Amino acid sequence: MSAVLELAPLRAADGAAVEALLDAAFGPDRRGRTAYRLREGAEPVAALSFAAFDEAGALAGSLQCWPILLAADGGNCHSLVLLGPVAVAPMRQGEGIGRGLMCAALAAADDVGVPALALVGDAPYYGRFGFDASRTAGWRLPGPWEPSRLLARFAPGAALPARGLLVPALPRAADWA
Repeated sequence: MSAVLELAPLRAADGAAVEALLDAAFGPDRRGRTAYRLREGAEPVAALSFAAFDEAGALAGSLQCWPILLAADGGNCHSLVLLGPVAVAPMRQGEGIGRGLMCAALAAADDVGVPALALVGDAPYYGRFGFDASRTAGWRLPGPWEPSRLLARFAPGAALPARGLLVPALPRAADWA
């Protein structure tokens, strides 16, 4: 990452600064998006959520991960993690900050044995990190979404049901703490 001196756990960042960064990156209407329904009432998974600080100590980016469940059509629930939002200050985009945050989160997820990470995002960007829609076609979200944007990255050997509804996993943030 050019120009970023420090990646730190998200808890090192001021909560109001993170919210302001998210508003700047995604707009103040971001809370109306379907992915927010999966985050309601939850705390980010501390071990998988990061902040990027620039050389002046200002927040330049953040990445949050959230505990969720896949409620399989057959009745069982399976734990996984919702990755996102990944936010970079608009004037710092294109500097590799998002890539650095993604690499840190994915390495941490691999270290603690997260079976799968899901996200709603652009396949061309997230595909370079191993995310795709090849195993999510039968998954549903609690609200409108574009099926081609529901992406997942599976740990080697991880198996999750092909059909089910993604739902919040409260209060399970400690699963991968």
